[in-house]
Amino acid sequence: MTPNHRHLTTPHGPLALPAFLPDATQGVVRSLDALDLEACGVRALQTNVFHLMQKPGASTVQALGGLHRMMGWDRPIVTDSGGFQAYSLIRENPRAGRLSDRGLSFQPEGAGRKFQFTPEKSVQLQLRYGSDVVVCLDDCTHPDDRPAAQEESVRRTILWARRCRAEFARLVEEKRLPPERRPLLLGVIQGGASRDLRRRCAEALLEIGFDLYGYGGWPLDGAGHLLVDIFAYLREIVPRQYPLHALGVGHPAHVVTCVQLGYDLLDSVMPTRDARHGRLYTFSGPAGLAGEFFSYLYVGDNRHIKAAGPISPYCDCPCCTRYSVGYLHHLFKVGDGLYGRLATMHNLRFMTALLERLSGGQREERGPAAA
Repeated sequence: MTPNHRHLTTPHGPLALPAFLPDATQGVVRSLDALDLEACGVRALQTNVFHLMQKPGASTVQALGGLHRMMGWDRPIVTDSGGFQAYSLIRENPRAGRLSDRGLSFQPEGAGRKFQFTPEKSVQLQLRYGSDVVVCLDDCTHPDDRPAAQEESVRRTILWARRCRAEFARLVEEKRLPPERRPLLLGVIQGGASRDLRRRCAEALLEIGFDLYGYGGWPLDGAGHLLVDIFAYLREIVPRQYPLHALGVGHPAHVVTCVQLGYDLLDSVMPTRDARHGRLYTFSGPAGLAGEFFSYLYVGDNRHIKAAGPISPYCDCPCCTRYSVGYLHHLFKVGDGLYGRLATMHNLRFMTALLERLSGGQREERGPAAA
């Protein structure tokens, strides 16, 4: 189960690196099923335990055979711990819940009860779901948060990482999981825009010991720019033998930057959300990533009413090989669900093709991941 720079060995087969993981936050990549995702070249998915514990609920996921069987997906799944969602919910609306060293206590809008969420609970749920990569619960921040908040975040993230590691080890032993069935464990490194705090957090997590690590916290500064120097610094201080996950990075230009810096995994809702809202990605040429390597096509623009060509002549997705931009424009305007499916498949194929260009590899054959 040891990761290396070429692939991760997971209970659901090897995952070639680098890889972009679409966010199936609530157990679904909106509008798509497993066959659609495979047709787009998707190798792995990222779900979120924070949302899944609310809907459909842990007992339901388990009754349906775990995430893989429930979703009909037999390739690797990363289950994010929910640290970022806690940040969004509680830090931006303190009345929604409470954050303490023990964990999270929160009641989402419209929910009939409060939820108690601890580092141990997060790991327990992820293992019950059948995760391939379990993510430790962390205390997320924005780089513009005050220094005291960043210090507290690092202290708490390290505390929670130790508890997650201990609970993970206990459960692996209790379940007597053989090496080929043991998921990987990811530690999330916090510290905002401070190199000192990033190093402090990274060194503590490396001492605790994880299979791979993640860049935690909001990845952009207040002006919306990627924190390139901090991303680069983190890759410098985490030994290359450990893969790094750029959590929440999905803008195509940012993906290129992070992969070139040495990041191995990336995930975001951006490509699928953009597709639903009519913003489609297109390569500027048949190969390469020099200069302005991509642009946006806004499918709702009236100039596309009678456009007979595909979204992109350089795309082999099921949408571009069969349908015209004019037809997608029509579907978008009438609000038909087929638009969401076709557009989402296109943007995801763009992302998987982008990773292929970055790695210099070829598209893998369709079909299930190796057992």
